[in-house]
Amino acid sequence: MNRHILYIINPISGTSDKGKVKQVIEEATKAAAITYSIYPSVASGDYSFLKPVIHEEHVTDVVIAGGDGTLNAVVNELRNEPVQFGIIPLGSGNGLAFSAEIPKNVTAALEIIFKGNSRLTDAFTINGRFACMLCGLGFDAEVAHDFAHDPNRGLTTYIKKTISHFITATTHPFEIETEGEKFHTDAYFICIANSNQFGNHFTIAPQASLTDGLLDIVIVTKQNKLSLLLQVLRQVTGYVDLQEVKVINKEAAVVYFQTEKVKVLNPGLAPLHIDGEPVETGEEFSFTVLKQAFKLIYP
Repeated sequence: MNRHILYIINPISGTSDKGKVKQVIEEATKAAAITYSIYPSVASGDYSFLKPVIHEEHVTDVVIAGGDGTLNAVVNELRNEPVQFGIIPLGSGNGLAFSAEIPKNVTAALEIIFKGNSRLTDAFTINGRFACMLCGLGFDAEVAHDFAHDPNRGLTTYIKKTISHFITATTHPFEIETEGEKFHTDAYFICIANSNQFGNHFTIAPQASLTDGLLDIVIVTKQNKLSLLLQVLRQVTGYVDLQEVKVINKEAAVVYFQTEKVKVLNPGLAPLHIDGEPVETGEEFSFTVLKQAFKLIYP
């Protein structure tokens, strides 16, 4: 089958020189003898205008050159079209790409797009809203909200924001309900993950898989700041065991389990992010996995 790649390039994601990226994409795709077209990302996140383009130009692949926010918007809009998706990670975090072992080097990412194979990949919804990789309530969302308003992008800025918010971090009250089990907790943050990491190779859900049909839930509960540091370190290095839902240790420093759906009550209105993008919070959220939601090109 002849391929036609439609590239979407986010001109402001991350810190990369997008002019150079566009040149590399064009040269590599021509060398691979693949037809292509290039569109800039749109600030509104509405990519419905590309649906007729996909059919008229017989597009087979949609490749997003940007970050997780752009990826979320594009995949959500076009996942029911007859295309597979590729990623050229240009964002500040690139959590989904790194979970799929797609490198940040543009040339290497293009090689995967040209030679890799696509696999049906999970996603999930938050009160019906689409998410590709991970969302969070609490501390990580506070960082995401602050980071979004800073004109300086990149890992250094994100680290500074994280340290600053860690110093002043407080817990939030939550009620968790899943598979007939219900419990209350005060927590610094709750992550609902399809991918295994926040981004920048910072793992938060070591057992998460993009294709297992499950969500990984990570709850970091109330404790002193030294313990918080140590427990998060244990979590990201894979030393915290998964718990069975029926025997969750509600007193654990880190509660870690897998499920297909979970409801979270948020009476303290802890802030929320979806795929790293800050969004308006609420008092109640229902998270449900979307099995085999879209085709993603893997190495």
